[in-house]
Amino acid sequence: MEDALADDLDLITITQLRQVANQSPQPYRLHVQVESRLEKTTSTGSPFFEIKLVDAADSLLWRVFDNNPQFHELSKLGRNAFIQIAGQWVDGKYGLEPRQVQFRALSEDEAGTLLLGDPDLAARQQADYADIVAFVGSIRDPRLLKLCSVFLERHGERFRRTGAARRNHHARRGGLVEHVAQMMRCAVAVAGVYPNLNRDLMIAGVLFHDCGKLWENVYAESGFTMPYNLTAEMLGHIPLGLELVNKLWRDVMDAADAAQWTTLEPASETVRLHLLHLIAAHHGTHEFGSPVLPKTPEAVALHHVDNIDAKLEMFRRAYETGKELGAGIIEKFVPWPVNIVAPLPAVNLPARTD
Repeated sequence: MEDALADDLDLITITQLRQVANQSPQPYRLHVQVESRLEKTTSTGSPFFEIKLVDAADSLLWRVFDNNPQFHELSKLGRNAFIQIAGQWVDGKYGLEPRQVQFRALSEDEAGTLLLGDPDLAARQQADYADIVAFVGSIRDPRLLKLCSVFLERHGERFRRTGAARRNHHARRGGLVEHVAQMMRCAVAVAGVYPNLNRDLMIAGVLFHDCGKLWENVYAESGFTMPYNLTAEMLGHIPLGLELVNKLWRDVMDAADAAQWTTLEPASETVRLHLLHLIAAHHGTHEFGSPVLPKTPEAVALHHVDNIDAKLEMFRRAYETGKELGAGIIEKFVPWPVNIVAPLPAVNLPARTD
């Protein structure tokens, strides 16, 4: 497959490749970044490479053995390199792998386009961020409104390139924005059903519940790698989130606006403590990392809203990429303990004419 021919192939994402590789066996090309290239040996002592390829929404592990004619050339492939890889994709012994491979470095313009993400995903994340800004703008408590606004002003760019996790759910560049936006929609809906819930506190709690992940799960500015760092490794996102909110709160209370809030009830210190509790308790149990268990209605609601969105995102991804074992039965995925079943569609009734 010559380079000129390779450039004429359909350009798809890793997720799209998973969907079409078995249904439509034809050559495709991917634009990806090399997250890592590990050199390993087989049980017989032969060398091989384990190359992790990533794009905005997905990743793919490519194993290249020493009988591959491009083995030597691939040995020069650097970490974080942006490449095009083209070939006939098959579901081999080690998962999806290309045959008759051609690869080349991406141009600067191509790499820039790749960093923007799949156009549909980028558009959804942009809409999600706009919704977050709108929800924050609807907060009536001036202290929480100011706190949330300062966070978005100072850390919005970093927020937009942070994943909600390394695995399991929304584990992609910008995934935290998707997670927070959907949680806000759900939290506001729940607060509408249970009007005794503090809506302002729920919105702020959703925004800040995972804010420590801006240092634990942030992607590199110019790539799809999520580097590890000592601070996040030793503290984790909940203590980091508590520290960030305390720092922002002090800054907000030192501003001129704070003089107008001294007579507000509940008192500012009480508001701060309730918000910190939502961050500390959002995992729900000590077993899953919460230093304290939920002790307020908002903390209980936030924990379940978080859990619902994470679990439903796992199901969405499994339906999209999981292996079908039988009609409507999809293979279990980590960390789900059982196979899952396709959801029941809504009844399709003819439109009413009256």
